[in-house]
Amino acid sequence: MSSSAQLFVLGASHHTTPLELREKLALDAAKMDALQVALAALPGLREFTVLNTCNRVEIYGVAESADTRERLQQTFCELQAIAPEDFARIRHTADGLRAVEHAVTVAAGLDSQMLGETEILGQLKEAYAVAQTRRSVGPVLNRVFQKTFQHAKHVRTHTAITEGNISVANVAVELALKIFGDLASARVLLLGAGEIGEKTARAFQSRGARDLTVASRTLERAMSVATTLGAVALPWDQVHTRLADHSIVVASTAAPGAIITLAEVVAAMRDRPSDPLFFIDLALPRDIDPAAGELENVFLYNLDDLAKIAEQNREARAAEVGRAKLMVGERSAALWKKIAPLAGGSLPPRRPDPLPPGCGASAGSG
Repeated sequence: MSSSAQLFVLGASHHTTPLELREKLALDAAKMDALQVALAALPGLREFTVLNTCNRVEIYGVAESADTRERLQQTFCELQAIAPEDFARIRHTADGLRAVEHAVTVAAGLDSQMLGETEILGQLKEAYAVAQTRRSVGPVLNRVFQKTFQHAKHVRTHTAITEGNISVANVAVELALKIFGDLASARVLLLGAGEIGEKTARAFQSRGARDLTVASRTLERAMSVATTLGAVALPWDQVHTRLADHSIVVASTAAPGAIITLAEVVAAMRDRPSDPLFFIDLALPRDIDPAAGELENVFLYNLDDLAKIAEQNREARAAEVGRAKLMVGERSAALWKKIAPLAGGSLPPRRPDPLPPGCGASAGSG
C-alpha cells in the first residue's frame, strides 16, 4: 500500500444529528446494499466498512487521496438525498490514529448515547462480518477491527462503565414502574420481533410483567418470539383494533415510517380515557406519530428521551470514564504504531487534541 493511502472514518451520530435527521440518514436494507455496491466501485477506495445503527451511520475506510473521500461523501449524500453542505454541518471525521481511537471508543460504548451500553459492540462486529463477506476489507481494516474488539473487551472488563441501568430496556422498564407502580397487571404489546424488542420484553418480564403479546408483519416470526418469551402472538392486521387492550406498547419495527398514527391513538384512548397508555418507540425511523405524546394520559418516549433519562445514571460511572479513555488512548496508540506503515501515517509525537463532539470519546451517551 502506498504511503498516500489513509485510514479514516466519516459519518454522523447522535452527538450532532437530531432524531428527525437521523431518521433520514438511516440506511434500510435496500439503501445499505446500494451504498455497498457504489463504494465497491469507487476508484481509490481500497477498503471500507459501513456501520449503521439507530444513533450513527459511519464509514470506516482506507482511501488513496482526499479526492477519494470527497467522492465517497458525495456518493453517500446522493444516495440519501441530502445536500453535501447540510451533511458537512453534522458530519464527523477522523484520520489515522484518531480514527483508530474513535473505533475503539465506539466499540467500548464510550461514544454511545447511553454510556457503556453493550449493543454497539455486536453491531460493529456485524458490520465487520458483512464487510468480510463482501470482501471490502483488507490488511488495514482487518487489523483495526480485530484489535478494536479485543481492546473494547479489555476496557469493559477492567472498568465499571457498564454498571447501572444503562440499557434502553432497563430505562424503559424503570419509566413504566414510575407510571404504573406495579407491572403485574400490565398488558405489554411488542411491535416488531427483533433483538432490541425482545430484550425490552425480557426486561419487563424480569420486573413482574406477565401478560405479553408479540406482533410482527411475519406471523411466523411473531409466533417464534412469543414461544421463546412464553407470550402470545397477535396477527399484524389486528394491532390497530387491539391497541386499547394494552397498557404498554413497545415499538421496534423496521418500517419506513410511522405504523401507529395519531388518529389510531386517539381512537384507542376513547376506550380507556382514565387508563394511561405508555409507548416506548425504539425504532428509527420512529414507529409512533410524535403528536400522540401530546394527548392526555398518553406517555410517549423515543430513543433520545430514554438517553436523556439514562444520563442521570451516568454520574455513578463518571470516575470510570477517565480510566476507560486512558486505556483507549494507550491501546489505540500501540495499534497505530503497528499499522501506520500500511495506513499512510506515523505515530504523532504527542497525543492529539480531543476530538470535537461526535468524533471519538465524548461526554455524551448512545
